[in-house]
Amino acid sequence: MSDILTKQKEDYAQWYNDVVIKGGLADYSAVRGCMVIKPNGYAIWENMRDALDKMFKDTGHQNAYFPLFIPKSFLSKEAAHVEGFAKECAVVTHYRLKNAPDGSGIIVDPDAKLEEELIVRPTSETIIWNTYKNWVQSYRDLPLLINQWANVVRWEMRTRLFLRTTEFLWQEGHTAHATKEEAVIETEKMLNVYATFAEEFMALPVIRGVKTANERFAGAEETYCIEALMQDGKALQAGTSHFLGQNFAKAFDVQFTDKTNKLDYVWATSWGVSTRLIGALVMAHSDDSGLVLPPRLAPVQVVIIPIYKGEDTRSLINDKCKSIADELKTKGIRVKIDDDDATRAGWKFAEYELRGVPIRLAIGARDIQNNQAEVARRDTKEKSIHPLDNITGYIPQLLHDIQENMYQRALQFRTENTRMVDTWDDFVKTLDDQGGFISAHWDGSPETEEKIKELTKATIRCIPLNNLKEEGKCILTGRPSGQRVLFARAY
Repeated sequence: MSDILTKQKEDYAQWYNDVVIKGGLADYSAVRGCMVIKPNGYAIWENMRDALDKMFKDTGHQNAYFPLFIPKSFLSKEAAHVEGFAKECAVVTHYRLKNAPDGSGIIVDPDAKLEEELIVRPTSETIIWNTYKNWVQSYRDLPLLINQWANVVRWEMRTRLFLRTTEFLWQEGHTAHATKEEAVIETEKMLNVYATFAEEFMALPVIRGVKTANERFAGAEETYCIEALMQDGKALQAGTSHFLGQNFAKAFDVQFTDKTNKLDYVWATSWGVSTRLIGALVMAHSDDSGLVLPPRLAPVQVVIIPIYKGEDTRSLINDKCKSIADELKTKGIRVKIDDDDATRAGWKFAEYELRGVPIRLAIGARDIQNNQAEVARRDTKEKSIHPLDNITGYIPQLLHDIQENMYQRALQFRTENTRMVDTWDDFVKTLDDQGGFISAHWDGSPETEEKIKELTKATIRCIPLNNLKEEGKCILTGRPSGQRVLFARAY
């Protein structure tokens, strides 16, 4: 079935769309710019959500839910925030429809105009901080550690499934603290939670860093991020954590009385990841045969396919497959038996390869007689014969090995595609010929950053947190630079 997919090297963008749609992750919607997340794609999101939700709760956070609609006046209270999101906002102006007098259909009732327009949330800082004003009075109310799982709307003109859509799913954490130090610790802690999730669950190596002033979240004093490299050599921002200072607290008058009875504004953070992580999974690991999913996030980790040659052995084969599946389930492994008679075994093999199922077991009557099963792993496409009597002990270790192999393979790819350059000509040539991450000197000015972006479409993805100080000269201006930053073309 791989011939139904465009090849990566022929047209990467079309290959990506083919894998997403034909791999059963998503579909286009009747609403322009929006998508339908299909069961296979939503199951991946559920696994991501469940893992992250546990990590959030393990670090002391609680879930809540805030309104989808935000009064327009709230956005205007924080100047940088409204400027950052103004062009992406969907606005509700009326609250009622009615039949057209001429019978032509439904129209907006002109008498139902809202006194104040409502914004469909592009992010929830404003509505949440307006609420926190009522929740925080004393240092005893702090820290306030809240997360919400929600949908948001950011009006997009150019969309791509999962990577950039008008509506998407995400989580957004919003916390309040008594001191700047506590808020900074929170910001860095959540960045590390995201990095751990990306590496241990997504098998995706990431670089932890800080955004430049030009790339900061609107209204933040500092934005931390994790950056990943996709197989086409482009970068993808996989998560952000923002230190908001006291900006939103001052805008919404969120004050508290400290232990000395002094009144002060709280210190704030926000942090989030979205369904674009599913796009990252596709682009970091998949191949020309379809999806390649890390076992820890795969909706089905093992598919068992019975091979029938005649009715007389069907019951024997089915019993053996069910016995194996039941034992694997007791180990917490997600298993499916595909005993559908309507499709041939070869078609099933190709279908589960397309959908990225990490392990496939094929068992027929002769296999049972010989105490063996064919085991196929999706990451390497290797097939082996393994004894049936210890297959349920072997599978968990194999899933672990696949997860680790996928991470190491992605890490090797990133290492091989991260290059240091020191001149403008080498920078441009490397971008055009090879792509990937480029470590280079920058003079620190927003003007130079914008000029490099204008000339090459490459952006500073981050200033890596583990950066060593190194004297050098800016690749564009030749001015002094104290450290390298990470450039790439990006999604």
